[in-house]
Amino acid sequence: MEAGRHRIHEDHAKLIDRHFGTGRLFELLLWFARTAHNPDWFRQYTEYEKQAAFTKIYHGNLIPLFFQTDAYTEAYVHVSDSQDQEAELAARLRRKQAMLGRPEPAFIWLLLGEAALATQVGGPSVMKAQLEHLHRMTGLAHASVRVVPFTAGAHRGADGYFQVIGLENRDIGYAGAQKGGRLIEGPSEARELSFIFDRIGAKAASEDDSRSLIRRYLETYP
Repeated sequence: MEAGRHRIHEDHAKLIDRHFGTGRLFELLLWFARTAHNPDWFRQYTEYEKQAAFTKIYHGNLIPLFFQTDAYTEAYVHVSDSQDQEAELAARLRRKQAMLGRPEPAFIWLLLGEAALATQVGGPSVMKAQLEHLHRMTGLAHASVRVVPFTAGAHRGADGYFQVIGLENRDIGYAGAQKGGRLIEGPSEARELSFIFDRIGAKAASEDDSRSLIRRYLETYP
């Protein structure tokens, strides 16, 4: 850590505070450092995705990147505030290919809000193709797709979308937000995201019922 080759984690900060009797000083300094803008954080995030053994994704309103058709991704990018939409689209497609094009893809657990099925992105033809694609992906050996129905009521996912990336020796989290998200490398925070994912999952439909729900939305398109 002193040489700058390794990042300090939350547990390290707590040990330092305990050793020097500084209360929560180092823990709070670490929190402030993490919440400050880091222009390099997204590159690190995508590198973690490439190394993932598994990833857990919750999204309430949109179908996440790894389950998107290229046309759906393009339609979403075109309504974003990106100053270079072509570069943004190319970057997203590369990121998807890096994750899904591996010889042994990471297992993906997806919890998807029903609103994502109901929200038409890119027009009827784009959305129909997207729902067909999502329905096919429910049959993949390395994916689990479960829908959180409207009838589930209020749940912890109302705070926003997030992802947990399972690495060989630890988990990493990502919490999305307007104007950029936040990489979560502290073990305690990453565990909390996994706990929230499981709590949301308790309200989600089964894989079979989710597949049927996706099919029902698909059948609304001629």
